[in-house]
Amino acid sequence: MRVNFGGFIPISTVDWPGRAVCTVFLRGCPVRCDYCHNRNLQNGEDYRPADEIIDLIRSTRIAVSGVVFSGGEPTQQGEALIELARRAKGEGFLVGLHTNGVYPAVISDLIAERSVDRIALDIKARWNRYDNLLREKYALAVQETLKVCKRAFIQGKLPEFQVVVTLFRGYEDEVRYISSEAEGVDLVLQQGIYGRVRPLSPDELRQIADGIGRPVIIRTREEGEIRYEGNRIGRSSGERQR
Repeated sequence: MRVNFGGFIPISTVDWPGRAVCTVFLRGCPVRCDYCHNRNLQNGEDYRPADEIIDLIRSTRIAVSGVVFSGGEPTQQGEALIELARRAKGEGFLVGLHTNGVYPAVISDLIAERSVDRIALDIKARWNRYDNLLREKYALAVQETLKVCKRAFIQGKLPEFQVVVTLFRGYEDEVRYISSEAEGVDLVLQQGIYGRVRPLSPDELRQIADGIGRPVIIRTREEGEIRYEGNRIGRSSGERQR
């Protein structure tokens, strides 16, 4: 089997907070987000044998405990991703996935095989804006992925699951809608960085979290990743993730 390879980071401490992991990037993504920080991986070809990718993962065994598949959109290469995840698990690695959720069948198969331990699902907007924002009809697919992941997480078939919202100034109201859909799972408010648009500050993200009345994880350039409990009971507290 051949994999359209996008890159490899042998040691990362940010792609799976609390763990040292290696990260495999796969090329190709059907979504064209203007703010994507890996736009060079949306297209292009660099096909490698799956064995070569597994050798890269295996070479990090002494330093890391897991592998994260990112992109691009790794689930676009469904067959290759499932094969790599299955083999990485067989080598004793935990497996994480960063996904936009547009291929729910692939994610269902990964979960059914117990070939994934952690999924971070990027939700970009409220559902009635989704198809217009992504310029394709993906809202129903992402909703299905969210349903599949939440059910698996509640049933204990998916050990870790979080919904990630990348926030830009002027779109703060999106959080309330997404938060209601992500009830019962971790919600990450991630500082969006794009061009000359002034990013939301950590304090502004805390204010947004206070407005939805639930604990969140806040991720910014300035402070890294903070678990924020908010002032729901008249106080504010932030605990830095270890």
